[in-house]
Amino acid sequence: MAATSQRALIVIDLQNDYFPDGKFPLWNTEAVLGQVESAIARARAQGVAVILVQHIADAPNGAAPFFNAGTRGVELNPRILAAAPDAVVVTKAQADSFLNTTLEEKLAALGVEELLICGMMTQNCVTHTAISKAAEKYRVAVLGDCCASVSQMIHVIALKALAARVPVVESAGVL
Repeated sequence: MAATSQRALIVIDLQNDYFPDGKFPLWNTEAVLGQVESAIARARAQGVAVILVQHIADAPNGAAPFFNAGTRGVELNPRILAAAPDAVVVTKAQADSFLNTTLEEKLAALGVEELLICGMMTQNCVTHTAISKAAEKYRVAVLGDCCASVSQMIHVIALKALAARVPVVESAGVL
């Protein structure tokens, strides 16, 4: 793996709506939250940049089932904010964290060449970000133990499909 100054941990959509009291609770969120907190702590200890991605529903298209601006559900989980209080936050309205966001410019400003991607939902936002056209210029790996989906089966299927194009690794092995 590259020098730590050239790496970034991208944490996608660890937002309240995906947790048990939210509008769209996912499978295994509490365990994944703990894994992501540990990954953030290791990243920070190694000088790896941490970037938090927050999905905000596209208001012009009307209210969405979840992630609506101004709601508690759209907010990043407080434990993630506490784990990475100085992290850059990039907002998005699409599954791909690069699409119509400032993510590329933030990565360029940091000199990042390698992305370690994790978050919610494995089969959607994590996958779309990892295989984004914009991600092709980076070395990309997905931290499989730091992702969650609607069910364990969907999570495993998504990781197996993704592994054909992007390495899927355990967080402790790379951070």
